[in-house]
Amino acid sequence: MSRVLAIGDTHNPWCRKGYLQFCLDLYDEWDCDKVVHMGDVNDHHNISFHETEPSSPGVMSEYEKAKAATKLWHDAFPRVKVCLGNHDLRVIRRAKTVKIPEFFLKTHNQLWGTPGWKWAKSFVIDGVYYYHGTGQGGKYPSSNAVGKMLMSCVLGHNHTASGVKFFANPLHRIFACDTGCGIDDTAMAFNYVEENKQRSILSAAVIIDGIPYVEPMPCGRGERYHDSNFK
Repeated sequence: MSRVLAIGDTHNPWCRKGYLQFCLDLYDEWDCDKVVHMGDVNDHHNISFHETEPSSPGVMSEYEKAKAATKLWHDAFPRVKVCLGNHDLRVIRRAKTVKIPEFFLKTHNQLWGTPGWKWAKSFVIDGVYYYHGTGQGGKYPSSNAVGKMLMSCVLGHNHTASGVKFFANPLHRIFACDTGCGIDDTAMAFNYVEENKQRSILSAAVIIDGIPYVEPMPCGRGERYHDSNFK
């Protein structure tokens, strides 16, 4: 069976300092052989359907910064399965509003320079269903997905959800896994949730021979992945 690293939402260029190194270390420490990015690789703040921050950079500036950040991830993980997130699909959704069909647009690999990545809405690896999690909410979003899919599920999308829950009957054991994310809550792009009492959980998951483990990122003051340890 596979040894999968499941990377949470990065929302480039608003990813937390140290999250890439954290994921690289997890890949090595758990001896992983596959990588799944749970989606929302890039944020697309400036082409959102919602109000954008007045102080935000322009579309091209954000794109250039996000592409540079994505290159770092592609250099680190040249073979990745990416679950398309709602932010990843913003360009396509925006184009549809002005009746531009998808075949006129660049592919995700062309747009972001990621020739080794496979972008799709979902993947099944060793009987486990990986998808971004769009449409799932509540306190236990991946558990909600398991109830619908009737199989083990791994989700990103919900930044405050992180952890594993198991379910069993006399014949089978399945699990629900929320990976957490890798975003920087203090970034301008997330001002819209500044009144939330819950903060994002910085974490990622590994699924080793069909068993899930969620690893929180030690990023407090004095810890290994604190911002002060990265440029």
